Amino acid sequence: MQRSHRSHGSDGLVPGNLPLELNAFVGRAAELARLAGALETARLVTVTGMGGVGKSRFAAHAAARAEVCDGAWRVELSAVRDPDLVEYAVAEALGLTDHTSRPPRRVLLDHLAERQLLLVLDGFEHLVEVCAALVGELLRHVPGLRVLAVGRRPLDVGGERLFPLAPLTEPEAAELFADRAAARVPGFVLDAGNRSDVRELCRRLDGIPLAVELAAGRLSALSPAQLLSRLEDRFRLLTGGARDALPRHQTLRTAIGWSHELCTPEERLLWSRLSVFAGQFDLEAAEYVCSGDGLHSDDVLDVLGELLAQSVLFREETAAGVRYRMLHTVRAYGADWLEATGDADRLRRRHRDWYMGLATWCELDWFSPRQGEVAARVDTELPNLRCALEHCLTEPGEAHLGQYLAGTLWFSWVGCGRLSEGRHWLERSVELCAEDGTQEQSRLKALWVLGYVAVLQGDTVPALSALQECRDEAERAGNATAVAYAEHRTGCLALVTDDMARAETLLRSALDRYHEIGELNSNVLMGQVELAMTLAFQGDLPGAVKLCEDVRRVCEDHGERWTLAYALYVLAYEALTGGDTAGARDLLEECLGIAHTFHDLLGTVLSVELLALVTAVEGDPAEAAALQGAAARMWPSVGLPLFGSAYYNAPHERCEALARERLGDGRYEECVRAGALLGQEAAVARALGRAGARALGAVPSPRRLPPDMRKPAVSPTSKGGETTG
Repeated sequence: MQRSHRSHGSDGLVPGNLPLELNAFVGRAAELARLAGALETARLVTVTGMGGVGKSRFAAHAAARAEVCDGAWRVELSAVRDPDLVEYAVAEALGLTDHTSRPPRRVLLDHLAERQLLLVLDGFEHLVEVCAALVGELLRHVPGLRVLAVGRRPLDVGGERLFPLAPLTEPEAAELFADRAAARVPGFVLDAGNRSDVRELCRRLDGIPLAVELAAGRLSALSPAQLLSRLEDRFRLLTGGARDALPRHQTLRTAIGWSHELCTPEERLLWSRLSVFAGQFDLEAAEYVCSGDGLHSDDVLDVLGELLAQSVLFREETAAGVRYRMLHTVRAYGADWLEATGDADRLRRRHRDWYMGLATWCELDWFSPRQGEVAARVDTELPNLRCALEHCLTEPGEAHLGQYLAGTLWFSWVGCGRLSEGRHWLERSVELCAEDGTQEQSRLKALWVLGYVAVLQGDTVPALSALQECRDEAERAGNATAVAYAEHRTGCLALVTDDMARAETLLRSALDRYHEIGELNSNVLMGQVELAMTLAFQGDLPGAVKLCEDVRRVCEDHGERWTLAYALYVLAYEALTGGDTAGARDLLEECLGIAHTFHDLLGTVLSVELLALVTAVEGDPAEAAALQGAAARMWPSVGLPLFGSAYYNAPHERCEALARERLGDGRYEECVRAGALLGQEAAVARALGRAGARALGAVPSPRRLPPDMRKPAVSPTSKGGETTG
C-alpha cells in the first residue's frame, strides 16, 4: 500500500513514505538550497557525514521538498544485516508485493520503469557493495529515477555527486539547543544569563545535532553551566535520546560507535592513534606518529583514506597545504580506545618527537626564502605544538625538552604576534629544573628568549632578571652562544629604556661575539638593526643607514623578510628626518606590508605610528590623528606603548603637535577616537591605501619637515635605563 505525505496542487496527494516531522527543522538553509540544486543536475547524490551530524533528517527534509511526480520514498537500511535482503527492503519501502517467482530486482525494475521518483537510501554504509551494485543497475535502466543516498561513506558509483554534510554552525546549534530545551523545560529561552554557556557548549560539542539534542535533554536536571562543567565525560553524559529514535541515535556513544563497528581493525587502530593530534595534521605527521605495532607506515595513507571515506576524518585545504581534522567528539572516542590499548604514552611521545623536530626545522628555515611558509606552517600547527609543550612541561624528566621547544619557537612568539603566549610557555619552562645538568643549554635558550619577549612587552625588571641569569649561567658553563644572545638582548633592553650609550656598547659587543662564533641568522641581523636605531637616536644617521643597507643586502641574499621590515623602518626614520617624506612613505608601506603578513603586531604598530607622522607632514593632520588612534588600539595587544621610551615616543609627540596645531584640540581628539574604532585589518588597509579613505576630511597644510626626531620628547630617565609608568 502506498502512503501519501504532502499535497501537490489541486490533484491531491503525492505518494511517498517520508516520515512527518515532529519538531522544528533548524538551520541549514544554504545546504538545503545546494542539495536541491545538486538533485536537479545529478541523478545520484550521496549525503555523507559522521554519525549524529543529522544526515537522515536533512535528507528527508530536502526530499519532502523535491518536485517529483511519483513522490519520494525512503528506505531505512540500518537494521538490515543480510546483503541478500537489501532488494526486499527497497521493495517493501515502495509498498510492492509480488507473489510470482520473479527475482526482486526484476520486480523493482519493472515497477520503476515508467516512473519519476526520488529514492532515499538511508544507512547503507554496512552494505555498501550490494547497495552500489543495485543503485548502479537501477540508474542505468530507469531514466526517471533519482537516488538520494545517505551514509557515512560514498557509494562509489559512476555519476555519483558527493554532498558532505558538516556540523551546524555555532549560531544554528545554539538555536537547535534552545528549541529542544524549550520542549523539555517550558519557558526556556536564550538570554544574557545562559547564552555564553550555551554557545560554548555547542562549540565544544562540534555543532553535532545529535549531541546538541542530547545535551538539551539533560536540562531537566542540569543548567547549561552544569552541562558545560561535566562535558569532559561527554559519552556518559549525553545519553537518553527519544525512545522512538533509531538505536544508534539514542546515545552519543552508540552514534559514534556505529561508525567504529564498521571499521576494519587497522582503521580502528589508526582512529585511536590519530586522537593524539590536536587540531589539524598532515599525512607525514600521521605516518610518523601512528605507524608501528600493527600498522606499517606504508599502509597509513590507504587506511587514512578509508577513514576519510567514512567521514571519521575531514580533509581541509590550508595555507600550509592539505590537512586532516577530527571533530572533538570523534577524537574523544578514539582517545578512549587508545587508553584502553595501553599505547597512549608511546603515541604521545611520538607526537612530541614529531613536533620537536618540526619546530627545529622551522627555526632553521625561518632564515631563508621559506620564511612565509614557516609562518603559515606554525600557525596551522599551533594546537599540536601547544599539546607537545604541555606534554613536556608536565611529564617527569622532560623539563629540558619543554625548555628547548619553548625557546626554539622564539620566531613564532616574536615574529608572528604571540608575545603573550610565548611568555606563558617560557616562564613555565624556566621554572622547572632539569633533572640532568647536561641539558643546561636548553634552559639558557629559554631564558634569553624569555628576556627578549619581556623586553618587547616593555616589562623591564623580569626582562633584566632573565637575561642576567642567562648570562651568569652561560659564563659559568662556558657557553659562548648563550653569552652572545644574553648580551644582545640586554643591549636591546637598554635601547628601549633610553640608555643609548650602554645599548651601543652591548650591541657592538654582541655582534662581535656572533662574528667570532660564526652565527648568522635573523637574530644577528636584528642586532644590527637595533644598533642602527641607537645610532639614529644619537644623531649618527649615516652610520645607521650603512648598517641597515648591509642588513638589506644580506636579507635579499637569504630571502629573509621579517628582519628586513625593521631595517626598512630605520631607513624610513632617516628619510623622514632628512625631509624625504615620499621615500619614507614607500619604505614604511613595504615595512608595514611585511609585518602585517607575518602578524607581527610590534612591527605593524611601529610602522603605523611613523606613517602617522609622515601623513601629518604631508598635510593631512586628520588622517594622521586617525592613524594615531588606530595605533593606540593596537598597543595593548603588544605591551607598553612605544616601550615607555622617550626616544621611540618622539615621532608620536611630533605628530600629535602638528595635528593639534592644524585641527585644534577638539577635532584632534575626535579624529583619534574615530581611528581607535578601526580594527587591525581596517587600520592597516587604511595606512597602506590612503587614496579614497579620507572620511575624516583632510586639512591642508604646507609641507614642512618635522621637528628633530633624534631627541626625546621628554628627557630620558636617569635610572640606569629603567623607566617609570
